[in-house]
Amino acid sequence: MKTQPDQIENDPREWPRSLDALIAAPKHHTVLFENERVRVLETRIARGDRTPVHTHCWPSVIQTLSWSDFIRRDENGKILLDTRASQSRPAAVVWSEPLPPHSVENVGNAEIRVILVELKDHGVA
Repeated sequence: MKTQPDQIENDPREWPRSLDALIAAPKHHTVLFENERVRVLETRIARGDRTPVHTHCWPSVIQTLSWSDFIRRDENGKILLDTRASQSRPAAVVWSEPLPPHSVENVGNAEIRVILVELKDHGVA
C-alpha cells in the first residue's frame, strides 16, 4: 500500500527506515552516544555541501555549535526554509519535533555543526 505524502509528513512511523539520517546521510551524521532512550548525533555540513534526503523520526533538542545560512527542502525539492530570508538567527539551543524527509544545503560561508539529542522515549519510531 502506498502512503500519501501528507501521511508520511505527519506520521514518523510511516517514514522509511532507509531515510534515517544515519543510513541516508552518513557523511553528515555521526553517533556520539546511543542507548534505548536517546540518540546523540553530531551533524556537520560543509560550506556549499548538501545532504541527501533523510529524516529524524524522534523529537530532539538541537544545539548549534557553528552557524551558516542554509536551505531546507522537502523530499520533492520544495523549499521549506531559507535562513537568508530571516532577519535573525535561531537561539543556540532549540526544540525540534520529528523532521520529515528533507535535505539541507549549506549556502553560507561557514560549516554547519549541530548536536541533536533525539528523545526516543517521546517518539514513535
